[in-house]
Amino acid sequence: MPAATDTIELSIVMPCLNEAETLATCIDKANGYLERSGVVGEVVVADNGSTDGSQEIARAHGARVVDVPAKGYGSALLGGIEAARGTYVIMGDADDSYDFSNLDAFVERLRAGDQLVMGNRFRGGIAEGAMPPLHKYLGNPVLSWVGRVLFRSPIGDFHCGLRGFHRQSMLDLHLQTTGMEFASEVVVKSTLGGLRVTEVPTTLDKDGRSRPPHLRSWRDGWRHLRFLLIFSPRWLFLIPGTVAFLFGLIGTLALAFGPVVFGDVGFDLSSQVYLAALTVVGYQSVLFAILTKIYAQHEGFRIPRSRNFDRLERRISLESGALLGLALFLVGLAIAIWQFAVWAAADFGPLEPGTTARTAVLAALFMMLGAQTVMAGMFLGVLKVGLRKE
Repeated sequence: MPAATDTIELSIVMPCLNEAETLATCIDKANGYLERSGVVGEVVVADNGSTDGSQEIARAHGARVVDVPAKGYGSALLGGIEAARGTYVIMGDADDSYDFSNLDAFVERLRAGDQLVMGNRFRGGIAEGAMPPLHKYLGNPVLSWVGRVLFRSPIGDFHCGLRGFHRQSMLDLHLQTTGMEFASEVVVKSTLGGLRVTEVPTTLDKDGRSRPPHLRSWRDGWRHLRFLLIFSPRWLFLIPGTVAFLFGLIGTLALAFGPVVFGDVGFDLSSQVYLAALTVVGYQSVLFAILTKIYAQHEGFRIPRSRNFDRLERRISLESGALLGLALFLVGLAIAIWQFAVWAAADFGPLEPGTTARTAVLAALFMMLGAQTVMAGMFLGVLKVGLRKE
């Protein structure tokens, strides 16, 4: 342990939940690295409620134990990071899958000014049996690719558990998530926040525990994906939804006046029905993008804002949504009433099927869009209710 008068440069933080089998090995490797390298540092074990004696093992091997009552991988790490005394933090799992005795590359990049240094297991080497095939060939590559595309991140391994960062820079990001998606939040917020982000090769060995890992593939994979979606409504929902809405609406309106022919290809009633459905789906996607961004900001996720969105957010409310939705609904209702009047004028006899159906599709479309807008406005009202948070 460093002397009380020493300035601690590096805190090595390990989240812990019943890691008695491997914790001592990890702490010994970390302390061995500090002794060999001459880095003034400490080992912090962020215990998340272990019942197997992990706390006593950690103290016996020279680590400082921080009790974190709030459950979850992210909660444990946040507690450890907040309690750390070092300028830099390197975090890693306490299952002996990461080599805490070889942290030189991380410290070198941190000292050079990088604010987040990610390990890349695919570049450094994955031992046989260390990563399930589902994670190695599908989960990690796909989620990392999604993160790179949506956020223009340079990181090739979003979910590597061994990573280093400038402690205060990370605290300034106001990290929020408490579960496994914390791994994605660190990378995404660092990228969006303009931090200097790099990665170095690291290795992954087989988990040293005899029990199954805490990770649940499908549940935690979905939580990572859900987090990425919350942070990327523009490219995932807003732009595709706008294109679908405009294409569908223009097509539906054009076919309301009769068939449309392009060369040898003709479009009529069935095409109008599908285009109306596309309009509804696109409109719902646009609404979802707007509501998701407002929700994310309301919950404290610091997403980059734009002036256009700020102006839009100031103008939309439960009342404005209700008025716009009512107007759209009344347009559809007016078309339906006009169609009913035409039917009444014909003594409620048979009408020309094609013309009648095309008009009915148009009326139904506007009424659906109106109802969607009203409900979105009501949901927005729920989001904007001021609540006291503990």
